[in-house]
Amino acid sequence: MPIISIFSGAFCQEGTVIEEVAAGTGYKQIGDDEIVAEASRRSTLAKGKLKRAFSSKTSVFNKYTLEKERSLAYIKLAVADLIATDNTLITNFSGQLIPVTVSHTLRVCLIAPLKYRTAMAAKQLGISEKEAAKRIQKHEEDCSFWVDFLLGNKDPWDPALYDIVIPIDKMSVQDAAALITDNAGKDIIQQTAASQQALEDFRLAAEAEAALVEQGHTVEVCAKNGALTLTINKHVLRLNRLQEELKSIAAPSAGVKSVETKIGKNFHKTDIYRRHDFEMPSKVLLVDDEREFVQTLSERLIMRDMGSAVAYDGESALNLIQEDEPEVIIVDLKMPGVDGLEVLRKVKETRPEIEVIILTGHGHEEDRQLCMQLGAFAYLQKPLDIDVLSQTIQKANEKIRRKKGKKD
Repeated sequence: MPIISIFSGAFCQEGTVIEEVAAGTGYKQIGDDEIVAEASRRSTLAKGKLKRAFSSKTSVFNKYTLEKERSLAYIKLAVADLIATDNTLITNFSGQLIPVTVSHTLRVCLIAPLKYRTAMAAKQLGISEKEAAKRIQKHEEDCSFWVDFLLGNKDPWDPALYDIVIPIDKMSVQDAAALITDNAGKDIIQQTAASQQALEDFRLAAEAEAALVEQGHTVEVCAKNGALTLTINKHVLRLNRLQEELKSIAAPSAGVKSVETKIGKNFHKTDIYRRHDFEMPSKVLLVDDEREFVQTLSERLIMRDMGSAVAYDGESALNLIQEDEPEVIIVDLKMPGVDGLEVLRKVKETRPEIEVIILTGHGHEEDRQLCMQLGAFAYLQKPLDIDVLSQTIQKANEKIRRKKGKKD
Protein backbone atom coordinates (compact mmCIF):
# COMPACT_ATOMS: atom_id res chain seq x y z
CA MET A 1 0.00 0.00 0.00
CA PRO A 2 2.29 2.78 -1.19
CA ILE A 3 1.63 6.37 -0.13
CA ILE A 4 2.27 9.41 -2.31
CA SER A 5 2.79 12.72 -0.48
CA ILE A 6 2.77 15.92 -2.55
CA PHE A 7 3.86 19.24 -1.05
CA SER A 8 3.77 22.29 -3.25
CA GLY A 9 4.65 25.92 -3.55
CA ALA A 10 1.67 28.17 -4.21
CA PHE A 11 0.53 28.39 -7.85
CA CYS A 12 2.60 25.47 -9.11
CA GLN A 13 -0.35 23.88 -10.93
CA GLU A 14 -0.57 21.52 -7.99
CA GLY A 15 -4.32 20.96 -8.32
CA THR A 16 -4.05 19.74 -11.90
CA VAL A 17 -1.00 17.57 -11.17
CA ILE A 18 -2.78 15.96 -8.21
CA GLU A 19 -5.85 15.22 -10.32
CA GLU A 20 -3.70 13.61 -13.01
CA VAL A 21 -1.85 11.46 -10.45
CA ALA A 22 -5.09 10.38 -8.76
CA ALA A 23 -6.60 9.45 -12.13
CA GLY A 24 -3.47 7.60 -13.24
CA THR A 25 -2.96 5.60 -10.05
CA GLY A 26 -6.47 5.20 -8.69
CA TYR A 27 -5.15 6.19 -5.28
CA LYS A 28 -7.49 7.57 -2.63
CA GLN A 29 -6.91 11.33 -2.50
CA ILE A 30 -6.74 13.02 0.92
CA GLY A 31 -6.09 16.73 1.45
CA ASP A 32 -5.84 18.97 4.49
CA ASP A 33 -9.61 19.58 4.51
CA GLU A 34 -10.33 15.86 4.84
CA ILE A 35 -7.69 15.51 7.54
CA VAL A 36 -9.08 18.47 9.48
CA ALA A 37 -12.65 17.14 9.21
CA GLU A 38 -11.55 13.78 10.61
CA ALA A 39 -9.52 15.45 13.39
CA SER A 40 -12.53 17.60 14.31
CA ARG A 41 -14.76 14.52 14.45
CA ARG A 42 -12.36 12.88 16.89
CA SER A 43 -11.93 15.92 19.13
CA THR A 44 -13.88 18.85 20.53
CA LEU A 45 -11.97 21.28 18.32
CA ALA A 46 -13.66 23.23 15.54
CA LYS A 47 -12.27 22.92 12.02
CA GLY A 48 -11.17 26.56 12.00
CA LYS A 49 -9.05 26.06 15.12
CA LEU A 50 -7.53 22.87 13.76
CA LYS A 51 -6.56 24.60 10.51
CA ARG A 52 -4.62 27.21 12.49
CA ALA A 53 -2.10 24.49 13.34
CA PHE A 54 -0.75 24.86 9.80
CA SER A 55 -0.31 28.63 10.19
CA SER A 56 2.86 30.41 11.23
CA LYS A 57 0.76 32.54 13.60
CA THR A 58 0.08 31.18 17.07
CA SER A 59 -2.65 32.55 19.32
CA VAL A 60 -1.48 34.75 22.19
CA PHE A 61 -3.55 32.49 24.43
CA ASN A 62 -2.00 29.23 23.21
CA LYS A 63 0.27 28.71 26.22
CA TYR A 64 -2.90 28.54 28.33
CA THR A 65 -5.22 26.71 25.92
CA LEU A 66 -2.76 24.35 24.16
CA GLU A 67 -4.95 24.60 21.06
CA LYS A 68 -2.00 24.25 18.69
CA GLU A 69 -0.66 21.20 20.51
CA ARG A 70 -4.11 19.63 20.74
CA SER A 71 -4.80 20.34 17.08
CA LEU A 72 -1.50 18.84 15.98
CA ALA A 73 -2.05 15.67 18.01
CA TYR A 74 -5.46 15.05 16.46
CA ILE A 75 -4.27 15.94 12.97
CA LYS A 76 -1.46 13.39 13.34
CA LEU A 77 -3.94 10.77 14.50
CA ALA A 78 -6.25 11.50 11.57
CA VAL A 79 -3.33 11.22 9.12
CA ALA A 80 -2.15 7.93 10.65
CA ASP A 81 -5.59 6.34 10.38
CA LEU A 82 -6.48 7.64 6.93
CA ILE A 83 -3.27 6.40 5.32
CA ALA A 84 -3.36 3.01 7.05
CA THR A 85 -5.52 1.36 4.39
CA ASP A 86 -5.70 1.61 0.62
CA ASN A 87 -3.19 3.27 -1.65
CA THR A 88 -3.20 6.91 -0.62
CA LEU A 89 -2.35 10.24 -2.24
CA ILE A 90 -1.98 12.76 0.59
CA THR A 91 -1.48 16.40 -0.33
CA ASN A 92 -0.42 19.71 1.19
CA PHE A 93 0.67 20.24 4.80
CA SER A 94 -0.58 16.99 6.33
CA GLY A 95 1.75 14.80 4.30
CA GLN A 96 4.78 16.31 6.03
CA LEU A 97 3.66 14.60 9.25
CA ILE A 98 4.43 11.11 7.93
CA PRO A 99 7.70 9.98 9.56
CA VAL A 100 10.65 9.13 7.32
CA THR A 101 10.59 5.64 8.84
CA VAL A 102 7.37 5.01 6.89
CA SER A 103 9.49 4.17 3.87
CA HIS A 104 6.62 3.15 1.58
CA THR A 105 5.96 6.88 1.08
CA LEU A 106 6.99 8.67 -2.11
CA ARG A 107 7.65 12.26 -1.09
CA VAL A 108 7.18 14.76 -3.91
CA CYS A 109 7.75 18.52 -4.05
CA LEU A 110 6.33 20.78 -6.76
CA ILE A 111 8.10 24.12 -6.98
CA ALA A 112 8.95 26.91 -9.43
CA PRO A 113 10.72 30.29 -9.31
CA LEU A 114 8.85 33.08 -7.57
CA LYS A 115 8.54 35.08 -10.81
CA TYR A 116 6.74 32.19 -12.51
CA ARG A 117 4.37 31.66 -9.58
CA THR A 118 3.62 35.37 -9.23
CA ALA A 119 2.65 35.58 -12.88
CA MET A 120 0.48 32.46 -12.53
CA ALA A 121 -1.27 33.87 -9.45
CA ALA A 122 -1.93 37.24 -11.08
CA LYS A 123 -3.39 35.54 -14.15
CA GLN A 124 -5.54 33.02 -12.28
CA LEU A 125 -6.88 35.47 -9.70
CA GLY A 126 -7.09 38.56 -11.89
CA ILE A 127 -5.00 40.64 -9.49
CA SER A 128 -1.82 42.70 -9.73
CA GLU A 129 1.53 40.97 -9.49
CA LYS A 130 2.25 42.96 -6.32
CA GLU A 131 -0.86 41.56 -4.64
CA ALA A 132 -0.06 38.11 -6.01
CA ALA A 133 3.42 38.28 -4.49
CA LYS A 134 1.93 39.14 -1.08
CA ARG A 135 -0.35 36.11 -1.19
CA ILE A 136 2.48 33.82 -2.17
CA GLN A 137 4.68 35.25 0.59
CA LYS A 138 2.05 34.42 3.22
CA HIS A 139 1.87 30.84 1.95
CA GLU A 140 5.67 30.64 1.97
CA GLU A 141 5.75 31.80 5.60
CA ASP A 142 3.32 29.07 6.61
CA CYS A 143 5.30 26.46 4.63
CA SER A 144 8.60 27.54 6.21
CA PHE A 145 7.11 27.52 9.71
CA TRP A 146 5.53 24.10 9.24
CA VAL A 147 8.60 22.35 7.83
CA ASP A 148 10.92 24.00 10.36
CA PHE A 149 8.59 23.07 13.23
CA LEU A 150 8.30 19.43 12.15
CA LEU A 151 11.68 18.73 10.56
CA GLY A 152 14.01 21.48 11.77
CA ASN A 153 14.61 22.78 8.26
CA LYS A 154 13.83 26.40 7.44
CA ASP A 155 13.83 25.69 3.69
CA PRO A 156 10.58 23.90 2.81
CA TRP A 157 11.85 23.21 -0.72
CA ASP A 158 15.14 21.59 0.30
CA PRO A 159 15.65 18.59 -2.05
CA ALA A 160 16.98 16.57 0.90
CA LEU A 161 13.41 16.39 2.25
CA TYR A 162 11.97 14.71 -0.84
CA ASP A 163 12.38 11.75 -3.15
CA ILE A 164 11.46 13.86 -6.18
CA VAL A 165 11.55 17.63 -6.67
CA ILE A 166 9.71 18.71 -9.82
CA PRO A 167 10.44 22.17 -11.33
CA ILE A 168 6.93 22.71 -12.64
CA ASP A 169 7.98 25.65 -14.82
CA LYS A 170 10.16 23.28 -16.85
CA MET A 171 7.84 20.29 -17.15
CA SER A 172 4.29 19.82 -18.38
CA VAL A 173 1.57 18.77 -15.96
CA GLN A 174 1.21 15.46 -17.82
CA ASP A 175 4.93 14.71 -17.62
CA ALA A 176 5.07 15.64 -13.94
CA ALA A 177 2.12 13.34 -13.17
CA ALA A 178 3.66 10.52 -15.21
CA LEU A 179 6.98 10.88 -13.36
CA ILE A 180 5.22 10.61 -9.98
CA THR A 181 3.09 7.66 -11.10
CA ASP A 182 6.05 5.74 -12.50
CA ASN A 183 8.10 6.19 -9.32
CA ALA A 184 5.20 5.16 -7.10
CA GLY A 185 5.28 1.76 -8.77
CA LYS A 186 8.93 1.05 -8.02
CA ASP A 187 9.89 -1.70 -5.60
CA ILE A 188 11.66 0.69 -3.24
CA ILE A 189 8.33 2.39 -2.45
CA GLN A 190 6.46 -0.83 -1.67
CA GLN A 191 5.39 -1.59 1.86
CA THR A 192 7.60 -3.79 4.05
CA ALA A 193 7.03 -5.25 7.50
CA ALA A 194 9.34 -2.57 8.94
CA SER A 195 7.56 0.32 7.23
CA GLN A 196 4.16 -1.06 8.29
CA GLN A 197 5.38 -1.21 11.90
CA ALA A 198 6.66 2.36 11.57
CA LEU A 199 3.19 3.45 10.44
CA GLU A 200 1.61 1.67 13.42
CA ASP A 201 4.13 3.34 15.74
CA PHE A 202 3.20 6.72 14.24
CA ARG A 203 -0.45 6.01 15.08
CA LEU A 204 0.35 4.84 18.61
CA ALA A 205 2.43 7.95 19.34
CA ALA A 206 -0.30 10.23 17.96
CA GLU A 207 -3.00 8.50 20.00
CA ALA A 208 -0.94 8.76 23.19
CA GLU A 209 -0.11 12.40 22.46
CA ALA A 210 -3.79 13.23 22.02
CA ALA A 211 -4.72 11.46 25.25
CA LEU A 212 -1.97 13.28 27.17
CA VAL A 213 -2.71 16.75 25.83
CA GLU A 214 -6.43 16.32 26.60
CA GLN A 215 -5.37 15.86 30.22
CA GLY A 216 -3.25 19.03 30.05
CA HIS A 217 0.14 17.40 29.52
CA THR A 218 2.65 18.45 26.85
CA VAL A 219 5.48 15.96 26.46
CA GLU A 220 7.29 14.54 23.45
CA VAL A 221 5.98 11.12 22.45
CA CYS A 222 7.69 8.58 20.23
CA ALA A 223 7.04 4.90 19.62
CA LYS A 224 9.17 2.01 18.41
CA ASN A 225 7.80 -1.48 17.95
CA GLY A 226 4.89 -0.64 20.22
CA ALA A 227 7.05 0.77 23.05
CA LEU A 228 6.27 4.38 23.95
CA THR A 229 8.86 6.86 25.24
CA LEU A 230 7.61 10.07 26.84
CA THR A 231 10.18 12.86 27.13
CA ILE A 232 9.71 15.55 29.80
CA ASN A 233 11.43 18.79 28.78
CA LYS A 234 10.48 21.05 31.67
CA HIS A 235 11.54 20.89 35.28
CA VAL A 236 9.07 19.43 37.76
CA LEU A 237 9.46 19.12 41.52
CA ARG A 238 7.65 15.81 41.93
CA LEU A 239 9.07 13.94 38.96
CA ASN A 240 8.10 10.43 40.08
CA ARG A 241 4.48 11.42 40.53
CA LEU A 242 4.35 13.05 37.09
CA GLN A 243 5.98 10.04 35.46
CA GLU A 244 3.38 7.68 36.90
CA GLU A 245 0.54 9.97 35.83
CA LEU A 246 1.86 10.19 32.28
CA LYS A 247 2.24 6.41 32.06
CA SER A 248 -1.30 5.84 33.33
CA ILE A 249 -2.70 8.10 30.59
CA ALA A 250 -0.61 6.74 27.70
CA ALA A 251 -0.64 3.01 28.52
CA PRO A 252 -4.33 2.17 27.79
CA SER A 253 -4.01 2.80 24.03
CA ALA A 254 -4.53 -0.42 22.07
CA GLY A 255 -1.25 -1.81 20.76
CA VAL A 256 0.99 -0.20 23.39
CA LYS A 257 3.39 -2.81 24.74
CA SER A 258 5.24 -0.63 27.24
CA VAL A 259 5.66 2.98 28.37
CA GLU A 260 8.78 4.59 29.72
CA THR A 261 9.58 8.20 30.58
CA LYS A 262 12.81 10.14 30.39
CA ILE A 263 13.94 13.71 30.93
CA GLY A 264 14.96 15.75 27.88
CA LYS A 265 17.79 18.15 27.20
CA ASN A 266 15.77 21.18 28.41
CA PHE A 267 14.70 19.62 31.71
CA HIS A 268 17.17 21.55 33.84
CA LYS A 269 16.29 24.98 32.42
CA THR A 270 14.22 27.47 34.40
CA ASP A 271 10.88 26.56 32.77
CA ILE A 272 8.56 24.80 35.21
CA TYR A 273 6.35 21.93 34.07
CA ARG A 274 2.72 22.88 34.44
CA ARG A 275 -0.28 20.68 33.85
CA HIS A 276 -2.97 22.71 32.11
CA ASP A 277 -6.43 22.84 33.62
CA PHE A 278 -8.88 23.40 30.77
CA GLU A 279 -11.71 24.16 33.20
CA MET A 280 -9.97 27.36 34.34
CA PRO A 281 -10.40 30.65 32.41
CA SER A 282 -7.61 30.60 29.84
CA LYS A 283 -8.47 33.30 27.29
CA VAL A 284 -8.73 36.53 29.26
CA LEU A 285 -7.75 39.78 27.54
CA LEU A 286 -6.75 42.70 29.79
CA VAL A 287 -7.01 46.18 28.28
CA ASP A 288 -5.68 49.23 30.13
CA ASP A 289 -3.38 52.14 29.23
CA GLU A 290 -1.77 51.95 32.70
CA ARG A 291 0.98 49.51 31.72
CA GLU A 292 2.34 48.73 35.16
CA PHE A 293 -1.16 48.12 36.53
CA VAL A 294 -2.25 45.78 33.73
CA GLN A 295 1.03 43.82 33.70
CA THR A 296 0.80 43.27 37.45
CA LEU A 297 -2.84 42.26 37.10
CA SER A 298 -1.92 39.74 34.42
CA GLU A 299 0.77 38.21 36.62
CA ARG A 300 -1.63 37.93 39.55
CA LEU A 301 -4.23 36.18 37.41
CA ILE A 302 -1.64 33.77 36.01
CA MET A 303 -0.69 32.89 39.59
CA ARG A 304 -4.35 31.87 39.99
CA ASP A 305 -4.09 29.67 36.86
CA MET A 306 -6.03 32.12 34.71
CA GLY A 307 -4.41 32.63 31.34
CA SER A 308 -4.33 36.25 30.21
CA ALA A 309 -2.95 38.45 27.44
CA VAL A 310 -2.49 42.23 27.57
CA ALA A 311 -3.33 45.17 25.29
CA TYR A 312 -2.51 48.77 26.19
CA ASP A 313 -5.19 50.57 24.20
CA GLY A 314 -8.65 49.95 22.76
CA GLU A 315 -7.57 49.86 19.13
CA SER A 316 -4.97 47.15 19.78
CA ALA A 317 -7.56 45.18 21.71
CA LEU A 318 -10.04 45.27 18.84
CA ASN A 319 -7.34 44.18 16.39
CA LEU A 320 -6.36 41.30 18.65
CA ILE A 321 -9.99 40.20 18.92
CA GLN A 322 -10.14 39.86 15.13
CA GLU A 323 -7.06 37.61 15.09
CA ASP A 324 -7.61 35.62 18.27
CA GLU A 325 -10.58 34.42 20.28
CA PRO A 326 -10.64 35.85 23.82
CA GLU A 327 -13.53 34.64 25.91
CA VAL A 328 -13.44 37.32 28.60
CA ILE A 329 -12.28 40.92 28.17
CA ILE A 330 -11.44 43.14 31.15
CA VAL A 331 -11.23 46.72 29.95
CA ASP A 332 -10.68 50.10 31.59
CA LEU A 333 -13.58 52.49 30.98
CA LYS A 334 -11.50 55.63 30.51
CA MET A 335 -8.62 55.38 28.02
CA PRO A 336 -7.24 57.75 25.36
CA GLY A 337 -8.53 57.09 21.85
CA VAL A 338 -10.81 54.05 21.73
CA ASP A 339 -12.10 53.83 25.30
CA GLY A 340 -13.66 50.95 27.20
CA LEU A 341 -17.19 51.96 26.26
CA GLU A 342 -16.35 51.81 22.54
CA VAL A 343 -14.60 48.46 22.99
CA LEU A 344 -17.73 47.14 24.73
CA ARG A 345 -20.01 48.42 21.95
CA LYS A 346 -17.94 46.95 19.12
CA VAL A 347 -17.38 43.62 20.85
CA LYS A 348 -21.09 43.15 21.51
CA GLU A 349 -21.90 44.12 17.92
CA THR A 350 -19.45 41.70 16.35
CA ARG A 351 -18.66 39.03 18.96
CA PRO A 352 -21.58 38.99 21.43
CA GLU A 353 -20.44 35.67 22.93
CA ILE A 354 -17.43 37.42 24.52
CA GLU A 355 -18.07 38.51 28.11
CA VAL A 356 -16.84 42.02 28.95
CA ILE A 357 -15.95 43.22 32.45
CA ILE A 358 -15.60 47.00 32.82
CA LEU A 359 -13.08 48.52 35.24
CA THR A 360 -13.15 52.15 36.33
CA GLY A 361 -11.47 54.37 38.85
CA HIS A 362 -13.79 57.33 38.32
CA GLY A 363 -17.04 56.12 36.83
CA HIS A 364 -20.54 57.22 37.73
CA GLU A 365 -23.88 55.47 38.13
CA GLU A 366 -24.89 56.64 34.66
CA ASP A 367 -21.76 54.97 33.24
CA ARG A 368 -22.55 51.73 35.07
CA GLN A 369 -26.13 51.67 33.79
CA LEU A 370 -25.05 52.36 30.22
CA CYS A 371 -22.39 49.63 30.32
CA MET A 372 -24.84 47.07 31.67
CA GLN A 373 -27.41 48.05 29.04
CA LEU A 374 -24.79 47.51 26.33
CA GLY A 375 -24.19 43.96 27.60
CA ALA A 376 -21.32 44.21 30.08
CA PHE A 377 -21.02 41.18 32.35
CA ALA A 378 -19.89 43.27 35.33
CA TYR A 379 -18.82 46.79 36.30
CA LEU A 380 -16.02 46.90 38.90
CA GLN A 381 -14.40 49.82 40.69
CA LYS A 382 -10.67 50.40 41.13
CA PRO A 383 -8.73 49.78 43.27
CA LEU A 384 -9.51 46.15 42.55
CA ASP A 385 -9.92 43.34 45.02
CA ILE A 386 -8.16 40.53 43.13
CA ASP A 387 -10.38 37.91 44.77
CA VAL A 388 -13.52 39.71 43.63
CA LEU A 389 -12.11 40.00 40.10
CA SER A 390 -11.12 36.31 40.07
CA GLN A 391 -14.59 35.27 41.18
CA THR A 392 -16.16 37.51 38.53
CA ILE A 393 -13.99 35.98 35.81
CA GLN A 394 -14.89 32.51 37.04
CA LYS A 395 -18.60 33.35 36.82
CA ALA A 396 -18.18 34.74 33.32
CA ASN A 397 -16.27 31.58 32.35
CA GLU A 398 -19.07 29.40 33.78
CA LYS A 399 -21.63 31.33 31.73
CA ILE A 400 -19.58 30.79 28.57
CA ARG A 401 -19.25 27.05 29.32
CA ARG A 402 -23.00 26.73 29.88
CA LYS A 403 -23.71 28.40 26.53
CA LYS A 404 -21.23 26.12 24.77
CA GLY A 405 -22.76 23.09 26.46
CA LYS A 406 -26.22 23.98 25.16
CA LYS A 407 -24.88 24.40 21.61
CA ASP A 408 -23.15 21.02 21.75
